[in-house]
Amino acid sequence: MSAPRIPGNDYGVLSPPAPGAWEPRLPVSVVIPARAQQEKLDLTLAALAAQTYPSHLLEVIVVDDGSAPPLRLPEIIPDNTRLLRVPDGRWGIAWALETGTAAAGGEVIHRMDADIVAYRDHVEAHMRWHHLADYLVVLGTLRFTAMAGTPPTASEVQIAVAKDRTDSLFDPDPDHGHDWIAELVAAHRDFRDAPSPLLHRVHVGATVSLPAALLKAAGGMDTSLRLGEDTELGYRLTQTGAVFVPDAEALSWHLGTTTAMRRPGEVRRHNDPFIADRVPYRRNLRSEGGRQWLVPYVDVVVDARDASFEDVRASVDGALASTLPDVHVTLTGPWASLTGGRRAPLDDPLLDLRLVHGQYAHDGRVSFAERVPPTSLPAPFRLTCPAGWVPGAESLAMLIRQADEDDEGLLLVALEENGSGVVAARLERTAAVARALRVARDGESLDDVIADLYGATWLDAESWRFRPTAAAYPVWATDRNREAVRWRAEAESRRRAAERAQRQVTALKSELKELRAAAAKGSRDTVRWKEKAEQRRLEAVALRQAQERSLLRRAARRLRGLTEGPR
Repeated sequence: MSAPRIPGNDYGVLSPPAPGAWEPRLPVSVVIPARAQQEKLDLTLAALAAQTYPSHLLEVIVVDDGSAPPLRLPEIIPDNTRLLRVPDGRWGIAWALETGTAAAGGEVIHRMDADIVAYRDHVEAHMRWHHLADYLVVLGTLRFTAMAGTPPTASEVQIAVAKDRTDSLFDPDPDHGHDWIAELVAAHRDFRDAPSPLLHRVHVGATVSLPAALLKAAGGMDTSLRLGEDTELGYRLTQTGAVFVPDAEALSWHLGTTTAMRRPGEVRRHNDPFIADRVPYRRNLRSEGGRQWLVPYVDVVVDARDASFEDVRASVDGALASTLPDVHVTLTGPWASLTGGRRAPLDDPLLDLRLVHGQYAHDGRVSFAERVPPTSLPAPFRLTCPAGWVPGAESLAMLIRQADEDDEGLLLVALEENGSGVVAARLERTAAVARALRVARDGESLDDVIADLYGATWLDAESWRFRPTAAAYPVWATDRNREAVRWRAEAESRRRAAERAQRQVTALKSELKELRAAAAKGSRDTVRWKEKAEQRRLEAVALRQAQERSLLRRAARRLRGLTEGPR
C-alpha cells in the first residue's frame, strides 16, 4: 500500500479507477453483525454472492448476536462465508463487530448491516479507494425502501444484482433517507473541505470500509457501547489521521428504516451521555464545568525532568485553571527513579521531582509518564508547555479556536529566545500529527509535513496570554477555588438580575402593547369624531343655506307686494 499525501480531507488528489477498469489485489472481509431477521439477512448474502469483486479476495463473516432461534447460512451465499456467534456473556453490535474482525483475514474490513442489499459493484467501488491509500474510510450511499408488498426472494435478488438491475428490486421510500449526510457532503465540496471536528458525523455503520491496520491503530470497537458505536469509532479514526470518502457510486438498498429514524429522541437521550464522555468535539454536550471526562479536549504536556518544583507547579496549575472544562495534564519525567529507600529528605537530589509527584499524585486530571507517545490519541489536541511558562485562563480556548478557524495542524507560541534558540509552546492537532507520521519520508521534518498538509502558524506569547512564572504565580492562583466559587456566585447573581430584567422587559412590552392599543383606539375615535364633526358642519351649512333661501323668498314676496299694491 502507498501513502500519498492528502491535505486535510481533500481526497480529490486521488484518482480512483472506474469499476471494472482495474485489477484488484487486496483481500477484503465483509463483517455483518446480525440479530434475528433471517429473511433480510438472506437477501443481504444473496446480493454479496453476485458482486463483481473477485470471489477469491472476498470473505463474508456473519456474526450472530444472540438470535433466538439462531441464525443460519442460507443456500445462496458468497463462496467464502462463515457464521460466528458472539461469545457467551457478551452482546451488542460492538461485540459482534469485534468478534468478526478478530476472525477476519482481509487487509480491509468492510462492515455491512444485515438489512443491506448491495449493488453489483458495491464492494468493488469501496475497494478501488483502498488500493490507492492505506488510511481511507470509505462510506457507501444508502437508498431506503419500505419494502411494500411481497419482497423478492434471495434467488431473485441474486439474479437482479448479477444482471445490474438492482434498481428494479425495490421502490424508494420518499419519506426516509440520509438527507442530512447528503447535505453535509454537498456543503463541503463532496466532503473534501470538511473540517476535522465534522468528519466523524458521517461515519454510520450500515456500509463502511477501512484498512484492518487502521481499525487496530484506532483501538478497535468500544465494546462497552450498546448504541452509537459507529459515531464513537468515527471520532477515534479521525484522530488516527484517517480520510473520510463518501462514495456516491457505492450504492445499496437499506431494507426498512433505522432505529434512529423510528425513535430519534430516545436514541439521542440514550447516546448523549456516552458520546459526551468519549467525543470532545461535541462541545454542546460538555457545557457544565467542574467535570472530568474520559477523553479530554486537550492534553497539556509539561516536562518536569530538569525543572524546579515551582516552575512545574505554575505551568500545571495554569493549565488546570483553564476556562476549558476538559483539560488533562501529562507530567513527563524519570518517575521510576523515585524509589522508597532511605534518603535525606531536604538534601535529596530528586527533591523537586518528589515534590511535583506529591503535589499531583492524587489529582485525577494529572498523569505521570516517562515519555509521551507520538500523538495524544484519543484527545484531539496536545499542548506542550515548557515548565516555567503559564498559560492564561483563556489561552487554551483561544488557541483551539484559532486552530479550528482554518483546521490548522500546528500552532507555535514563541515564548523567549535563549542560547539554544526559540523556546515555544506547541498546540498540535492529533489528526495532523498522525497523518504526518504516516506520510513523512525518512529524515523529513515532521513540522514541515504538518505545515504542508494542515498548515502551521507562529504566534506571540503576549497576545495569547502566556507569562513566565514570576509574573503569573502565585498571585493569580491564590485561593483559586474560592475565586472560582466567587465568580460562579457572581455569574448566578448576574443571571438572576438578567431574569429580573427580562421579566421587566416582558411587563414593559405588555404595557406598551396596551398603550399602543389605547393609542390605536384613540386614533380611531379621533377619526370617528372628526368625521361626525365634519358631518355636523356640513349639516349646519346646509341648514344655514336653507334658512337664507327661505328668508330671501319671504323678502321677495314682500317686495312684490309693495310694488304691485293691493288688487
